[in-house]
Amino acid sequence: MITCVDHMLGMELVSPLGPRLPVPTHLLYRAQDPLLVEFLFQDPVQGPIAWVISRELLARGTLASSGEGDIRVWPTGTGAQALLHILLAPPGGFAHLVAPLPALGRWLLRTYQLVPATRETEALDLDGRLGRFLDGLS
Repeated sequence: MITCVDHMLGMELVSPLGPRLPVPTHLLYRAQDPLLVEFLFQDPVQGPIAWVISRELLARGTLASSGEGDIRVWPTGTGAQALLHILLAPPGGFAHLVAPLPALGRWLLRTYQLVPATRETEALDLDGRLGRFLDGLS
């Protein structure tokens, strides 16, 4: 049984001073955590840097500007050249990344084939998680 959907994606860091810098990114979606997607940005110095984003926010951001606070997502362009912009604003800085929207959209569709939006709460298995948590305390 398939429990995750992953994909390597060539994202780029938008530099305000010059050209875009490539950032190989591993996208990861797990059925047991159906509300979230994980971006693992591959940094050659620090190693993988993980950001977790709401799947719903990401999906809304493929259609129109979405989010506020430390994560904003919006599309630009059309067709094969369309881009998805992701602005991450952790304390002390920010990162503006772009990804090819068609490739990211295809990956996102695969996550919804694994766990449809209408079944996310069923896939969470809150009772099982609570039981495992309480077992660890005894």
